[in-house]
Amino acid sequence: MSDPFLRARFRLQRPGFTLDAAFEAPARGVTALFGPSGSGKTTILRCLAGLEHAAGELRVDGAAWQDGERFLPPHRRPLGYVFQEGNLFPHRSVAGNLRYGQRRARRPALAETEVVELLGLGPLLKRRPHALSGGQRQRVALGRALLAGPRLLLLDEPLSALDRTSRREILPYLERLRDELGLPAVYVSHDLDEVARLADRLVLLGDGTVRGAGTLADMASRLDLPLARAEDAEAVLTATVAGQDPDYGLTYLDFPGGRLSVPRRDLAKGATVRVGIHARDVSLARDRPQRTSILNVFPATVTGLEADGEAGMVARLEAGGIPLLARITRKSRDQLGLEPGTAVYAQVKTVALAG
Repeated sequence: MSDPFLRARFRLQRPGFTLDAAFEAPARGVTALFGPSGSGKTTILRCLAGLEHAAGELRVDGAAWQDGERFLPPHRRPLGYVFQEGNLFPHRSVAGNLRYGQRRARRPALAETEVVELLGLGPLLKRRPHALSGGQRQRVALGRALLAGPRLLLLDEPLSALDRTSRREILPYLERLRDELGLPAVYVSHDLDEVARLADRLVLLGDGTVRGAGTLADMASRLDLPLARAEDAEAVLTATVAGQDPDYGLTYLDFPGGRLSVPRRDLAKGATVRVGIHARDVSLARDRPQRTSILNVFPATVTGLEADGEAGMVARLEAGGIPLLARITRKSRDQLGLEPGTAVYAQVKTVALAG
């Protein structure tokens, strides 16, 4: 990545834990810090905010927030921070919490009316935090952060304290922030499905170090990283709505490798959508299947194979240059004669469409 918006390197020593990590992030989109508990995700976020005084350097949009000579305190860093819990002021209404963010703004911020519309907060403005659901409180916390006029948005597992219903409620708003504002964000999570839906780039952490970094599509499909061997491993791709089939209740999506059929969604032709395909939902054939119930079948090439347990394998494929994953058995590999370069047909049983 050339000319990154954010460049960070932090070193921090604690009893039983050492952080020694460096990464970069672009000026638009969501960079996810992903890894197991204790890998250093939240510590890095606190270093970005200046809440941890780690050694190292941090440059944001060409400005040094931290180096060998200076260390900007948290209140001088133009960022918005959203915690696992919204941390709203209980004695203030939603409107009062939002206006607190405006008072902290050190640079031109979004208009309050714009933030209210973007996050659907209009009906909530007079309520106090105790009268809000978990998802509503996090939307208010997001709004307060945006009204502070940040150059950078930090989100520390903002969905981890929410139940499934509240997560479904807030995810579309996070997608709107990503797509409509383009504000650079660093997002901490240990939920792969959540990252697949929101992130553009992924920084994989383990034991305080960076194990890999790159686009979400590339990182999720790299066989040398644990993501591809995870039980819920999936490939993430971008597709374009090609049309609707009202007779069969289907929506057609085109991507460089072919056409996908999914249960009908109310999407405009030409719209861009993000699609997740789990490795467990992909099977392989050497010849084009005939008279099959699976609608999503397209040619692909095997680009890599990795053992997964005693009997399993993970195959990396490319379809039209787009990486996919398939979970197969070693016996299937041998019976099909699979090796890098083998031409196959990928059969996709289920396609998960974000939103």
